[in-house]
Amino acid sequence: MRYQVDDAFGYAFNCHCSQCRRATGSALKPCAGTERTRLRLRLQRGENDLLIHGNADAAHDVHCRHCGSLLYSVVREGAFARVTMGTLVDTPSIRPQGHIFVGSRAPWHEIADTLPQYDEFPS
Repeated sequence: MRYQVDDAFGYAFNCHCSQCRRATGSALKPCAGTERTRLRLRLQRGENDLLIHGNADAAHDVHCRHCGSLLYSVVREGAFARVTMGTLVDTPSIRPQGHIFVGSRAPWHEIADTLPQYDEFPS
């Protein structure tokens, strides 16, 4: 599956919450966020290639039906979309600004960089 999304992200973080760990199978999910109304997901194949987990009108994850990759998550009461940076072919202009939800990070994972760490989403 291929898709395109505008490089118009307002923030980027490494998320350590249990839901992101479970969805990606790793210690964290590097994600870039944008207001959901600004998300322009242009599929280069059909929408039947998408697999939606959760409530389609509120918070949910969107995966590739074929390989299972998490493409993006709709969060914060459906207002924002967090695109999984690892699925982007082109390098986005934004870089992670910190680590979020480190209060629930995997106990076996040590954060080794100097980015700010937040127990939850920063205000």
